Amino acid sequence: MADSLDYRKIGLRVGLEVHQQLDTQRKLFCHCPAGIYTRDHDGAVLRHMRPTLSELGEYDGTALMEFKTKKNVVYLLHKSNVCTYEMDDTPPFPVNQEAIDIAIEQCLMLGCDIVDEVHIARKQYLDGSIPTGFQRTAIVGVEGRIPFRDRSISITQISVEEDSCREVSDRGHLIVWRTDRLGMPLIETVTGPDLRTPEEVEEAILSIGRVCRSTGHVRVGIGASRQDVNVSVAGGRRVEIKGVAKAGLAPALVHGEAVRQVNLLGLRDELHRRGLSAPTDIQVWHEDVTKLVSDSPLPYLRAETWRSEREERAAEPGADLEVGRGDFCVRAVALRGLAQTLEWPTQPNLTFAHELGGRVRVIACLDQQPTFIHDADWPDYDGSSQELGRLRTHLGCNDDDALIVVWGADEDTVTAAEEIRLRYVDALDGVPNETRQPRPDGSTDFERILPGPDRMYPDTDSPPQAITRSRVKRLQDALPEPPWEREARYGSVGIPLTTIHYLIRRNGARLVDLVVGKCSSDLAWTCYFFGERLKGLRRSGVPVDRISDESWLALFDRFQRQPALREAWKTIVSALANTPDVDEVLADLGLNGHIDDVAGSVKGSIATEPFEPPAHDEGQFERYLMGRLMDGLRGRVPAIEVAKTLTSELETRT
Repeated sequence: MADSLDYRKIGLRVGLEVHQQLDTQRKLFCHCPAGIYTRDHDGAVLRHMRPTLSELGEYDGTALMEFKTKKNVVYLLHKSNVCTYEMDDTPPFPVNQEAIDIAIEQCLMLGCDIVDEVHIARKQYLDGSIPTGFQRTAIVGVEGRIPFRDRSISITQISVEEDSCREVSDRGHLIVWRTDRLGMPLIETVTGPDLRTPEEVEEAILSIGRVCRSTGHVRVGIGASRQDVNVSVAGGRRVEIKGVAKAGLAPALVHGEAVRQVNLLGLRDELHRRGLSAPTDIQVWHEDVTKLVSDSPLPYLRAETWRSEREERAAEPGADLEVGRGDFCVRAVALRGLAQTLEWPTQPNLTFAHELGGRVRVIACLDQQPTFIHDADWPDYDGSSQELGRLRTHLGCNDDDALIVVWGADEDTVTAAEEIRLRYVDALDGVPNETRQPRPDGSTDFERILPGPDRMYPDTDSPPQAITRSRVKRLQDALPEPPWEREARYGSVGIPLTTIHYLIRRNGARLVDLVVGKCSSDLAWTCYFFGERLKGLRRSGVPVDRISDESWLALFDRFQRQPALREAWKTIVSALANTPDVDEVLADLGLNGHIDDVAGSVKGSIATEPFEPPAHDEGQFERYLMGRLMDGLRGRVPAIEVAKTLTSELETRT
């Protein structure tokens, strides 16, 4: 079974969909403010999602899958950040033009062809993440490229779209969402399948992120950027790993998915060797065995355990919405000729049983732990092995058959049995098209069937928006320097690449160019200041990001006129974060003038200290005095001037 891989040999191909929140004042299709997050709510809405026919007269497979879950969807609302638009009770307002401008900037930086008209489309989502059941999205540019290592990566398209809700909880048939993020503008940058190793994927995510941040118009922080990673190997199919929060998580996820696909192709071949190649060859039958296991040594197979758990949670909000239809049922599922397939390795440390468990958890809503039990890994309880034997005999299983047992509400167990069969049918073709959710250990789990083209259709509530040549030219003339050009320019004065990337990521590059251009500040020193020095202050909790451009310009102007102030930079900047007026800060700190009588200060300090230099270190006393002197002179007199005066004065006394 595959674990370590030759990525070139297996034909690994990876593409990205990078989503970045835009720093706009309002949301994309309404006048609600963007970026206001809340932990409480002052209203809630319960909804149920149903699929609709596409423009082609067909249902999207993902929509049908989501419908089978029979989810109760609850939205938590707060009046500060939602209106009737988010709940689909009013039509959309005209699209936010500020967001369109930022998307055009992104297109220009990546060399995309910009569309003549922005056409709003609806992209269907029935997982509950958007109350309308669809996301409004629009393509702004196509066919661009980004420099990457010794080649380039193709940019398929750049779109602007509205963000979805934040998931609060998902348990049984109840999923709860918070709507504060809903409708915030996003840029989606889609690449071609041009990446060939897991390490390239991480690097490409960071590269695209730097382009986004170079505009200076995107949000930063947790949740502000997310990426979907599309993975395939030769002979497999595209699988989307949804919502990868950090670039550093991508290599392990891509590797795990590559291993998974190679192993699933191996399982396909094994099924074919067994004579199983057509859907009708997969024979699955199931039976209600609740009475047969009523006194089971396994507590989760007993009805009283299930009912007791529900009674304990009856008082919890929404507990009645979590439970499926029907009374408690234990259902045994027999799989003809499929022995030893449940333990077939898929991802590192996972088996095909986990593939089935994902489908059962998501679609049948049987999310208890364990999701199910099976004969290849039967729990070792007192008498449980005999119970397994009775169940296999009852269902007529022979040595070539496998057995799975599921439990929960009756209708859910029937759905689970059917999903187990369907997943084996998919296994006949190797790798199914899926959207999978990442896990912290680098593995993934089933989220939904990968959507197809049937999910997209025009939004009749939103008219086309023309993009004029004059608008593009205006944005082109004010376009920031691309990250790769900035890397070359900063690197030419010795700035490390890690510092350059930090400057781009935290808006420091814009400030560097601003003060270098306006104040003639030294480029290398300024990069170091906004990079390494401010990084340390941020880590210590100083809110340096609230300092305005005007305050920075005023400070660097004083640095040019009074170089000694640079030595007191930490004290000055810490104060400037709370008091925006530079002159006021310097006056409060007593740093608004040069001290002329340096020699007098040095003589006074020496006079107050007994002069007994230790024999083993004659410089100790001088260093001690230097420290004492700079406590009072730092920022007013250059340290080098103080040191020279001190050395000279000490020499006259020896």
